[in-house]
Amino acid sequence: MQIQDILAVIKDEFQAVDSLIHEQLESRVPLVEKIADYIVSSGGKRIRPLLVLMTGKAFNRCDADIVKLATVIEFLHTATLLHDDVVDTSDMRRGNPTANAKWGNAPSVLVGDFLYSRSFQMLVDLKSLEVMDILSHATSVIAEGEVLQLTNVKNPNATEQQYMDVIHGKTAMLFEASTYGAARLMELDQDVSDALKIYGRELGLAFQLVDDVLDYEGDAEALGKNVGDDLAEGKPTLPLIHAMANAPEDDAKLIRQAIRKGGLDNMDDVLRIVRDNGSLDYTRQKADDCAARAQQALELLPDSDAKEALKALALLAVKRNT
Repeated sequence: MQIQDILAVIKDEFQAVDSLIHEQLESRVPLVEKIADYIVSSGGKRIRPLLVLMTGKAFNRCDADIVKLATVIEFLHTATLLHDDVVDTSDMRRGNPTANAKWGNAPSVLVGDFLYSRSFQMLVDLKSLEVMDILSHATSVIAEGEVLQLTNVKNPNATEQQYMDVIHGKTAMLFEASTYGAARLMELDQDVSDALKIYGRELGLAFQLVDDVLDYEGDAEALGKNVGDDLAEGKPTLPLIHAMANAPEDDAKLIRQAIRKGGLDNMDDVLRIVRDNGSLDYTRQKADDCAARAQQALELLPDSDAKEALKALALLAVKRNT
């Protein structure tokens, strides 16, 4: 099953989300609409709202409330992208200039705030305190994950566990909130809800692990971002952490110095070291393990096209090259 087959399962609902996104972007301040529309229309995969819709579809409950929750999730994600690009001083995302590169940091941050606020306005309409609790907790964890990542920048002593804590916060948490939030909105049995929570978390971890592999072996044009961005920013991602733990001392020292310095002066040497020590394969295996746990969690769901699509999505997350 390919991504187009997965999307076909929720084609009408996905179009409804797209319509609601543009309806909810309306603002009396033209620049707010301009920047928000630019970022949400810039070609992202929209995996997180897809998860909400597919969870609803798996239980034949893909109604207006599920569509609204999917829109809320996409707005929250878009807000984090606007803020992340400012923090990381990024100038390219999804193959296009970032909003901060086009309009500056201040408007990008403020429009991100607008999207957060609009998300919670829509969330109130759902009239579910439990879902509001899930998403308010998720946004706190996401912020903590971003701060934790920031504290680890140019820190070659970051551990694998610290890295996993970062990617759980900054990426997996919103995946988890997407599936678990949809489950609780539909008031599914708690064991099924918990299984969907595990699915979302493990899928998110797998997704980020592969992203961090692609930063060292991906194609810049296909990725829509610069290969080597993580090293340039001094981020100690898992390929580097594993390589430092397993490489000969001289090579480990070179990576430590590259992380402390940032930039791409030693990119060729770093690539050689992470490849020679199986660090990219190690990271991909961790992603495969997460994807397998995600698929296993779906066994509690009733058989349906949506269930098969969710399983396929876990496989695609680790087999992709963009």
